[in-house]
Amino acid sequence: MISYNHKRDETLIQMSSSAGEETGDIGVISGFPVDSPGEDNGPYYDPSNGTREPGTPSNSEVLSTTTETASLLSGPSKMIDKQIHSKDSIFFCDGIRRIDFILSFVDDPKDGDKKMERRKEFEENLLKTGLELETENKDDSDDGKTYFVKVHAPWDVLAMYAEVMHIKVPIKENDIPQARENPFDRLLKPFRLDPAIINPEPDYFTAPFSKQRQELYLINNPETFFSPSTRNRIVYYILSRCKYTHEDGKRKLGIKRLLNNGTYTAAYPLHDCRYWKKSHDSKSDNERYTLYKRWARFGQFYKEQPLNLIRKYYGEKIGIYFAWLGFYTEMLGIAGAVGFLCFLYGCITKDGNVWSDEICDAEIGGRIIMCPLCERCDFWRLNTTCQSTKNSHLFDNAATLFFAVFMGIWVTLFLELWKRRQAKLEYEWDLVDFEEEQQQLQIRPEYEAKCSHYKKNPVTQELEPYIPISHQAFRCVLSGATVLFWIFLILICIIAVIVYRLSMYTAFAKITVNMKDVKYIGTLFTPQMVTSVTASILNFIIIMILNYFYERVAIWITDLEIPKTHFDYENRLTMKMFLFQFVNYYSSCFYVAFFKGKFMGYPGKYNLLFGSWRSEECDPGGCLIELTTQLTIIMAGKQIWGNIQESLVPWIKNWWVSRSARHHPERLYSRWEQDHDLQDMGQFGLFYEYLEMVIQFGFVTLFVASFPLAPVLALLNNIIEIRVDAWKFITQFRRPMAAKAHSIGIWQQILNSVAIFSVVTNAFIVAFTSDMIPRLVYKYAYSVNDELPMKGYINNSLSIASTSDLNILEPYNVDITTCRYKDYRYPSGHSFEYRHTMQFWHILAAKMAFIIIMEHVVFLVKFSIAALIPDVPSEVKARIKREKYLTQKILHEYELNKLREILAGKGNVVVDKEVSAQAEKVGLLSEEL
Repeated sequence: MISYNHKRDETLIQMSSSAGEETGDIGVISGFPVDSPGEDNGPYYDPSNGTREPGTPSNSEVLSTTTETASLLSGPSKMIDKQIHSKDSIFFCDGIRRIDFILSFVDDPKDGDKKMERRKEFEENLLKTGLELETENKDDSDDGKTYFVKVHAPWDVLAMYAEVMHIKVPIKENDIPQARENPFDRLLKPFRLDPAIINPEPDYFTAPFSKQRQELYLINNPETFFSPSTRNRIVYYILSRCKYTHEDGKRKLGIKRLLNNGTYTAAYPLHDCRYWKKSHDSKSDNERYTLYKRWARFGQFYKEQPLNLIRKYYGEKIGIYFAWLGFYTEMLGIAGAVGFLCFLYGCITKDGNVWSDEICDAEIGGRIIMCPLCERCDFWRLNTTCQSTKNSHLFDNAATLFFAVFMGIWVTLFLELWKRRQAKLEYEWDLVDFEEEQQQLQIRPEYEAKCSHYKKNPVTQELEPYIPISHQAFRCVLSGATVLFWIFLILICIIAVIVYRLSMYTAFAKITVNMKDVKYIGTLFTPQMVTSVTASILNFIIIMILNYFYERVAIWITDLEIPKTHFDYENRLTMKMFLFQFVNYYSSCFYVAFFKGKFMGYPGKYNLLFGSWRSEECDPGGCLIELTTQLTIIMAGKQIWGNIQESLVPWIKNWWVSRSARHHPERLYSRWEQDHDLQDMGQFGLFYEYLEMVIQFGFVTLFVASFPLAPVLALLNNIIEIRVDAWKFITQFRRPMAAKAHSIGIWQQILNSVAIFSVVTNAFIVAFTSDMIPRLVYKYAYSVNDELPMKGYINNSLSIASTSDLNILEPYNVDITTCRYKDYRYPSGHSFEYRHTMQFWHILAAKMAFIIIMEHVVFLVKFSIAALIPDVPSEVKARIKREKYLTQKILHEYELNKLREILAGKGNVVVDKEVSAQAEKVGLLSEEL
């Protein structure tokens, strides 16, 4: 071991080696306090003007990473079991100081000296902030090439930055009486978890931390006063703002930039134990193990989530995601139950509706000869579509209208009740006065690096980097053009799928029935259905391929725009990704729902695509069954593929990375190495989770009138999704840096927009895709049978064409003089030949009236519910006011008592030397960017 004096110009890490000897241990300076006089200009750190004061105390001794040296320093009574320490320890080698963060790096032959200088200055600057470091030699790592720098934040640093970051801490246990127990809670007892898991900590009144009022807070043990997630958040705050060098006349700072340029390979906080086994260390909380046993295993799927423990371990940002996902899944239970009942209604009435019976009847549907489906196709009989018409009734029935209106109300209730649930969590998690974290609002290093202009901030009166409007406009135009190009590419792919549909449709239609022998493909498939299924599968494959490329393009064009803050960056990326995926996933569904079969023309004057292909027709039973097929394949395929990708890919990567450690169990495989071999969740990990669920929300709401089982599929998927995400976070990912969030952010606005748009799309689906309106018009205006008002509907809905008007390229039976097609037009030979009949205009008027009435009714109910349901429950409002009052009273009484002590001469107002030194550090750490 090599130890060093506390000189400013000394190198933090030095390694000695000689010929014939192994590389020596790495000497670590655990405390390097250098204070600098000056004003407090903010929490940024720049030691360029720092000078050492002779009276500044040191923090700790020099430690080696070897067990032998640790035992020499701590004495024989503190000998550390090497195996236990390597597997479970989250402490320095002295077994006392907790590891709050890990930095890893490798020797890089390329730019190695430059990176070493960056690390040297960065780590020296970290020491000057009061952080303590301990480095593991690469010879002690499993791969023999990775160094690990362990970071510990002592009490003084935690206290100083807790005040800078306005972290709230407990001052008194909450004595506000809890709400009365709901008598129905007993029924939910099988779904509840142990109260100790649900509420791992008591409820406290809290106040922002202040070093000057430490005796006010409930500090039983300074080492455990701040939770591990709070500690790693504080340390990351320092890491992200600490300077490491000046290059090209610009000051460089932050661990993120060092990770991007390869100076460090990883930076992460540690899990507190192995997920499948409790730690041997009695000081470990074993929260990871508890979460795995009580949350991440699929056997717990029927249990509630331990949201408070999730929040304590991972932070509020991840906690709010799982709270939202759990609430969304609960609400899907209601929608799924109603949708399943509507589907059962369709099953029960499947064989009893008159129009399906007429199609299947050999004397009715068997005698109706339909016009060819293409120029090279033969005539066919209507009863060949018997089975598909019956299947269509499963979703195209009277319950469709009810369910469309119900879902318009359900989505409003979901969003409004979530606001109330979110407000309750804000109160319970102490986020009522929360503002976006400075980490999110601070200027991004990438923005600063690209800026060559500065202007004075009107608020702070300090120079800030900025990009001129002309440069911003150019970048935004280029970004917008790129987005439009990719959307245009999606539309081209959709057109290609349509061409596939038309060509395959022609091929399958040629296999259909002829006049003498009625046949059709199997018992379930018609040419329309086979084409629809294969086209849906092809479309799903194209969607997955485009997603793969566009995810990278979206990040690239967002980087191109150079957003100023992390908050702006996330919002811009979110909007781009959602816009693309909206077009990518839903465009084919919009085509089937609103365009297919709507612009065909009529016999003798069909509309042709590219002058070659005739527009494909809907099945005589309607296009609704094809839309249902499209939705089922894309939605189910996306969910299955997503779950496989989320669980299998990280597992395979981790298995590959850690394979050497499993083959060599005799080697030390420390806690930091185990976590290092896990996957990094990255800054977009939670983003993709939200995006996946919001796209699913679109499937559930936008087209639900055609597929009542969509909420059921979503419910089943989400039950699995919660446990898959939990398993992935606990077992496959490194512990992410804890972050605060009081809401789901911009996703709330996207959900509101989708909810409003869904009312419109479902109204149009019922009116134009379903055959409900034409049937109702026939029933009440054109039927002549009072006992069976729907009798004759099929014959009424089919127009007559003369075969002499058809452009048929293949020879056909000359005995056929007329054929039928689905439309409302006058027959050949009529004075208004092939023009729309009056019934067509009556039906169109009824459709438009239905859309207007349904939209207004649903919107009226929707906005009435939103107005009647307050966003914050009255009980929560009262508790917030009561807590604020009591907190202010406690703080007032504390200040009053302090004043009385001073006036009474009982308090010696002496500025402690160490406190003064720490105040100087705040001045060092406060330089603005």
